[in-house]
Order: sequence, then structure tokens, then C-alpha cells
Amino acid sequence: MIKAESTHHILNRPLELPCGAVLKNRLVKSAMSDSLADGKGNPTQAQIRLYERWAEGGVALSIIGEVQGDARFPEKPGNLVLGVSSNHENLHALASRASINGAHIWPQIGHAGALSHIPISRPKGPSALEIGSFQCAGMSIAEIEQLPDIYAKAAKLAKDVGFTGVQIHAGHGFLLSQFLSPLFNRRNDQYGGSIEARGQILIEIIDKARRAVGHSFPIGIKINSSDQLEGGLTQADALEAIRILDRTSIDLVEISGGTYFPGVQPSSGSPGGGAYFVDFSQRAQHVTNVPLVATGGFKTRAEALSSLSSGAVDMVGVARAMILNPALANSWLAETGGDPDFPRFESPPLGGVAAWYTTLLTALGNDNESNFTLDIPSAIRLYEERDELRCIKWRKKFSNL
Repeated sequence: MIKAESTHHILNRPLELPCGAVLKNRLVKSAMSDSLADGKGNPTQAQIRLYERWAEGGVALSIIGEVQGDARFPEKPGNLVLGVSSNHENLHALASRASINGAHIWPQIGHAGALSHIPISRPKGPSALEIGSFQCAGMSIAEIEQLPDIYAKAAKLAKDVGFTGVQIHAGHGFLLSQFLSPLFNRRNDQYGGSIEARGQILIEIIDKARRAVGHSFPIGIKINSSDQLEGGLTQADALEAIRILDRTSIDLVEISGGTYFPGVQPSSGSPGGGAYFVDFSQRAQHVTNVPLVATGGFKTRAEALSSLSSGAVDMVGVARAMILNPALANSWLAETGGDPDFPRFESPPLGGVAAWYTTLLTALGNDNESNFTLDIPSAIRLYEERDELRCIKWRKKFSNL
């Protein structure tokens, strides 16, 4: 057994990225869909305060989940948008306050593709599909060829308003993850077929974004270790995708996994308890020199220390544990730091736990978590009512699109 006394310093060790930027320790607040933008794609004061709290709490890097470069294909109406109509002043306030104490703050630039929120979008993926209750239109070559410019413009805007890097979202079943997955990418042109062809659009996006932001600005990427769906991205193909990414200018690869699509059967390879993707990250270390983050299932400091000391990961990505304690990084960086107490839910409905954590994020952003008493049904109701109101605002704001 690894003794914490001899390994606690690993969490405090800085990490220099290939671009030269330095992350002050080994803890990442991984992306979550916080659903805290104003319904028009702009930050709210609660969202700004939320990321400021994680910076105060000692984290090296916070990633803002589901930030859209194209308002036509959002994941939810509470997403941020980096586009021509963005409120630069509010974005600058978010970037400035979330980067105190030497913390990095990166927007996760995404495109929901086939998973775009139907009330405010017309979903499109790599291929036209009808799988069970799920269906979407397919993208044309011209639409695919527009993607690198969309991502590059969003990355440049992120840099201009003060964010310290960006992450490209290629995981969890959203558009770039769909391109990588043979279950959803059934194209027979240069963007479909082999893993090299399915990953081609990622290479083009990274190249265009790099030219937009320069060589010293961090660009990370999030990628699935597998889709955990029958017929989806396998671990073998995911390793090959990481090998391909190693030939790009990417600075940090975050490994996660899992994809939810209605009507699609999960595979038998879904993760069990503990940190989910550390074993895959250990394998990926042999095919890349880019620093790796594993995200998913980290609940204890001991798990973080063990994964880092084994060399399987270069950083540890934590999400829900940092909702339960926004100062968790400072706790774990101390020798005697404790672990959060996770709530237990009896037979929660689908999406209920996620709704509960999302509403707790709102309380954190309002410095009001001590008064948070919602049960799951109440959290779901609040979450859905807020989304409905923001859908109205989104449709009005982006009606020209």
C-alpha cells in the first residue's frame, strides 16, 4: 500500500505543458454542464462566482463545460457561447476572477451535433441516423469543412477575453465524439471509415485553432476511452486516436468515457467502482508524450495519490467531489486533507442525480450551499423549469440562426 506521507508532494508538483504553460499542481476541476449562463449564451454572476470559488479552493485548472462555438447546436440553453454576439465584458470578468491564485481557466469548446437540445436546435451528426427512438440528420461536406473555422474563432475569442487556454470536446457522445465512433459515423468519404479518417476532422480543428491562438496558448482535448456502447468506439481505436493526437500540437489529453443515446445498448465494458479510466490511461502513456488526465470516479485523496504515483496519469480530473467541497484541492494538497461525503440516493430517476448536482452548483455560485435542501424531485422540477425559461430566451436571441 502506498503511504500518503511519502507521496503527498506529488499532488503539489507543477506540470509544464508542451506549449510552455505551467499548471501549479496536479488537480483539475473537470468540465460539467453547469447550466449557469443566462439563456443568451453569456455568463451570469453566479457562474462567475462559482469558478472563482474553485480558484480560491486551490485547483490548478478549471474547465467550463459545454461552451458552444456555434449557437445552432447547443447541449442546453444554459451553455455559454463564444461568438460574435457574446458579451465580452462578462466573459472577461469570468476569465479574470476564475484565474486568481495562479489557477488556469479553460472553456470546453463543443458542438452537441446529434445530441443538440431539440427545443432550440435541429440536431445534425456525422451521418443521418435512426437508432431506436433516436434520429438525426447528417452533415454535408461543406458543413464539416466549416468546423475548423468555428472552433478556431471560438478559441481566439477565448484568448482575447482572458481565458488561459481551451479544451476541445471530443468525448461523451457530442459531435467530435460522434465522428470518432463507428456507431454514429457511417460516412464513406474522407471523414469516415478507418479511425484515421474518423479522426481527421479533429486534426483539422486542432491545426486551425493552433494557428489562431499561437504556439504558447494551451489547447487540450477530451476524448472517450470507449463509448461503452455496442458498436461504438472501442479502447483499441481510442488508443489509436491518442497516438494520432500525439502528432499534433495538443497540450493536454483528458480521458473519460461513456455516451448516452436513447435506444442504444450499453456494452459490457462499463466501468465499475473507483477511478474509472486509470488503467486505460496507463496504456495510453505508451502511445503519447502528451500529459494525460483521467476523469471519472475519483472520490478520495488516496485514489488520486495512487494514480499519480503509479505514473498512469499526469493529472487527476475531479468533478462531483469538487461540487461537494469547492475547496477540495486545498484539502487534498494538505497532508491531512479529508474526502467529501457523497450523498446516497435511493432508486433515483434517470437524470435525477445530475439535476441534483447541477442545482447544487447554482447554490455554490450564490454562496448559499449551506441552505441547500432540495430532494431529487424538487431538483428535477427546478432544473426543467429553468431550462424552459432559458429556451425562450435562446430562441429569441439566436432566431436569426
